[in-house]
Amino acid sequence: MRPSRSSAPWQATRQKLGGAQGNALLTSLIAAVLLVLLAVEGATIPAIHQLLSLHIFVGVLLLGPVALKLASTGYRFVCFYGRNAEYVRLGPPPTLMRFVIAPTLVVSTLVLFGSGVALLAIPGRGAVLTLHKASFIVWFGAMSIHVLTYALRVGRRLVAEATYRVDGRGYRIAVTLLAVAVGVSTALATYPLAGPWLHGLER
Repeated sequence: MRPSRSSAPWQATRQKLGGAQGNALLTSLIAAVLLVLLAVEGATIPAIHQLLSLHIFVGVLLLGPVALKLASTGYRFVCFYGRNAEYVRLGPPPTLMRFVIAPTLVVSTLVLFGSGVALLAIPGRGAVLTLHKASFIVWFGAMSIHVLTYALRVGRRLVAEATYRVDGRGYRIAVTLLAVAVGVSTALATYPLAGPWLHGLER
């Protein structure tokens, strides 16, 4: 079955951006960026009272890269279950990751960052703060398994991205930088909202 004329430009654009392989490389690139930023965020937790301002800033900054990671993996999900041939050839994730770890990670990520934003918008130390802490525990467990499972694959893909000429490299780099820039801009714009937390800590 030939693609319709209306879908042909989209098919050509998708191929120009690297198709399924390009999406996989983008996912790995933003995953590497997230690993660095999450390491910084995690380092603030043991000394949260001294590093609360950095914790809040990096937490908001992460919203941009996290959104891109969810978008790239979500797109793969839609294409795979939509029976797109390229994505079907790549195969599904391992069963445990697909049906247990991935859903847990997505839900806990949304709750963790959503509760964090809620705490910044409406400072308080009640149920939302408890939810933020509880979701972090669940998220940390799922994320640890996720990283251990895919770390080598991400490393191989980053080497491939640097070594081979896969279509869409400039696009992937630009989108990743844009996600980080959006995160930085959002963190700078919302940082004044952290005042009640920081001043309360001083008192």
